[in-house]
This record gives sequence, structure tokens and C-alpha cells, in this order.
Amino acid sequence: MSGSEDGGGSFEDRLRAARHRQGLDARPPDQSGGAGNLGASAWSIGLRVGVELVSALLVAVAIGWWLDRWLHTSPVLLGVFVLLGGAAGVANVWRIMGSGALGAGPMSELTGRPRGGPGGKGRDSGG
Repeated sequence: MSGSEDGGGSFEDRLRAARHRQGLDARPPDQSGGAGNLGASAWSIGLRVGVELVSALLVAVAIGWWLDRWLHTSPVLLGVFVLLGGAAGVANVWRIMGSGALGAGPMSELTGRPRGGPGGKGRDSGG
């Protein structure tokens, strides 16, 4: 265990070589960087944001409605769960968009913001 299989080198070099051998560094075929690529990405992110908001709200409304019917507390729990579902949907969108407080998300490469938020201090800043 004193050496490496590839004849030495730093850990990053060996990791890069292993990822290349496994095909993990291969880019998808449509990485042209043109306007069409940005449009598809924006559509997919927009669709995911909409689905996250609507699904969180629908699940919360269903839970609130069912609990109200079961406990005979007509609109009370439905209102509480509508608020909770809305908050959950917004939290999911916040996570998707990659806020500065939570670290870099999928949008960090598109927006050009430094990883970890506006100040550049976060998980990936190194200290």
C-alpha cells in the first residue's frame, strides 16, 4: 500500500483518471452552449418549480381536508395545512434555486454567482 496503481501522482490526478475510465466526466451530447441549450434548461427548471409548488400544496390540502373530516374541525386544519403546504413548496423552490445560505444549487453555474452565495463564503469556499 505504499504506492498507487497508476504509478504515483496526487489524489486528484488519480481520481480524475478513475472518473475518466468510468465515463463519469463525459459531457452530455447537447453541451453546445448555444441559446437552445439555455432555453431547454430554463423550461426544465420552470416546470420543476411549478410541479414542486403545486404538488406540495395539493398534498397539504389533502391532508388538511382529511384531518378536518376525521376530527370534525371543518376549516381549521385545512387552513393550517394550506399554509404549511405553501411554505413547503416555497422551501422546495428555494432549495432548487440554490440560495446563498444553503450553498450552490443547479442555478449557480447559470447565474455566474460564486458557489456558496453572494460573499463566496460557503461549503465550497475552502475556509
